[in-house]
Amino acid sequence: MHFFPWGFWLLCVAASLARGDSGSKAKSCTEVRQFYATKGFSLHGVPQAEISGEHLRICPQGYTCCTSEMEENFAKKSQNEFEDMMTEASRSAQVTLTSQYKNFDGYFQDLLNKSEKALYDTFPSMYGELYSQNVKLFKDLYSELRRYYRGSNINLEEALNEFWTRLLERLFKLMNPQYHITDEYLDCMVKRSEQHKPFGEVPRDLKLKATRAFIAVRSYVQGLSVGSDVVKKVSQVSLSHECTRAIMKLVYCPYCRGMSSVKPCNNYCHNVMKGCLANQADLDTEWRNLIDSMLLVADRFDGPSNVDTVIGTIHTRIAEAISNMQENRESVTAKIFQGCGNPKISTKASSGEDKKRRGKAVNDDKSLGLGLEKLVSDAKGKLRDIKDYWVALPSTICNEKITSSTVNEDKCWNGMAKGRYLPEVMGDGLANQINNPEVEVDITKPDMTIRQQIMQLKIMTNRLRNAYNGNDVDFQDASDDISGSGSGDGCPDEVCGKRLSKNPSTRQPEVHAIPNQSGRGVKGASSKFLPSSLLIFLSVAVIATQYLRR
Repeated sequence: MHFFPWGFWLLCVAASLARGDSGSKAKSCTEVRQFYATKGFSLHGVPQAEISGEHLRICPQGYTCCTSEMEENFAKKSQNEFEDMMTEASRSAQVTLTSQYKNFDGYFQDLLNKSEKALYDTFPSMYGELYSQNVKLFKDLYSELRRYYRGSNINLEEALNEFWTRLLERLFKLMNPQYHITDEYLDCMVKRSEQHKPFGEVPRDLKLKATRAFIAVRSYVQGLSVGSDVVKKVSQVSLSHECTRAIMKLVYCPYCRGMSSVKPCNNYCHNVMKGCLANQADLDTEWRNLIDSMLLVADRFDGPSNVDTVIGTIHTRIAEAISNMQENRESVTAKIFQGCGNPKISTKASSGEDKKRRGKAVNDDKSLGLGLEKLVSDAKGKLRDIKDYWVALPSTICNEKITSSTVNEDKCWNGMAKGRYLPEVMGDGLANQINNPEVEVDITKPDMTIRQQIMQLKIMTNRLRNAYNGNDVDFQDASDDISGSGSGDGCPDEVCGKRLSKNPSTRQPEVHAIPNQSGRGVKGASSKFLPSSLLIFLSVAVIATQYLRR
């Protein structure tokens, strides 16, 4: 019986544990109840004190203040709140792009409107019948320029060529009223106009500069519109079931564990966000390409194709061209007669020589160059600010909405308890989430809405790059560029292969800080693996009995 003292001691320890278990009081759930009520939920069925958490499906199954219904409600609430966070986070980028769109669109249209108004104000007194009989010709020109700017499928060079052809025909007839000018004669004259240059170098110079200017401004404004549209559509992409669970665990499980004042660890939050926003991060490459291309096109607003000078002074170039033909009337007429023959004398010829007026080029250029320079400078700064928008989104949401910059990384919520978060932070994009410890991400199934937006960015970038080089490319023609690789469409074979072979049994274990063992309460992942004091008492009693029997 020399084992009796040892066995008796074990019995005493077990009895002490049992007395401690029965004598302690369960932790109050007052703070959780108050918080739950502020979220708009009824307190019916909400525990007054902590209960065992075997029923929990998302939060760790230790002692808890949450029922299954509360956990479900918190999950739905976290989903709605996260969608609101996404909407709010996207609003700043949308506001930047839409405000820039309105600024530039208004500026460019104002330039065109002022030029047209100046023409209507000055041409009647300058050109008399030439203007009054051909008002529609000038109106049609500005109408075509607006339609092109608005994105209509118009060949701008052809539109300008057509204007100069019609103007030449009308002006030649007006300058030679004594002749009967047939359509066949006009065709002959037009064919030789490139050689005779009745308007001087104005048509060629204006065509070159106007097409480059309009291509640049049209593509730039369209780029702003496309960028804003992409942000809007992507912000409306719904969350996956796995993401909803992960966000619920991140945001609300601390409350269920009675840690209402404990903020989530920064790295923990980043892993959740990188998993939930993996598809969005794949926009990064093409988004940066779009911004870079827009910055390049904005540089085209200055220099030889300065849009202030080109678009704002179209009327003065037309007046200059008319003046060139009037001043060189005799030589131009002689060259035309030489090439096409002398037209017949008209029996209805009128002596309109005294009615002819000669205009001088109206150079009332009140260019707002400084205004455009400021617009461009402001736009460049704001575009650079949103260049890393998609890969910065996880940090933006975590730092501004969920965690705190002053969070103590040793005393934060790590998904299991209060303590340091140990897993490394994942990279950006879908392919990098294969081993994300917080969100189960199927990298073989990219979001189709986001893939479509990646294609739209590629198309718009192609258009901008062509615009930078002075080439006009219709949207449909740019689709040839979207068939290539890039932007994470699909996933590499070696990565997809790993993902396909992955199953729950091979999933990497979650590594978290060891919970604080001081005080009452179970901190583990599942209460069924953590025996109560009663079980300890029974186990020790059995061992002690065996020793006593010896």
